[in-house]
Amino acid sequence: MIAVQAASKRMAVMRNRLLAKRARDDCRDWQVKRRERTRQLIELGGLVAKAGLIELTDDDRSVLFGALSEVAARLRSDERDLCLLLWRRRGKRQFANVDPEMGDATDD
Repeated sequence: MIAVQAASKRMAVMRNRLLAKRARDDCRDWQVKRRERTRQLIELGGLVAKAGLIELTDDDRSVLFGALSEVAARLRSDERDLCLLLWRRRGKRQFANVDPEMGDATDD
């Protein structure tokens, strides 16, 4: 009985590994786009965390959304180019201070 349970567990692990490998290797167009979007969202969430916004707002999603909406409104205004220039410089400096290797990765 114990041997049957162990064998069943091994088969389940093998099946899960196979399904995970198939998912990773799935090259259908919609699946590739979905993975790219997921990666982008995770990276953007990482930037929110790296900026310290989660702690500064006590993880208040309304405050974060309001702040990001304010940024979007400024980017829609006449001061767009100035804001982008200022924020890009500030971001590059902060990347260099937080993680020296990331300084080159953000160059345009």
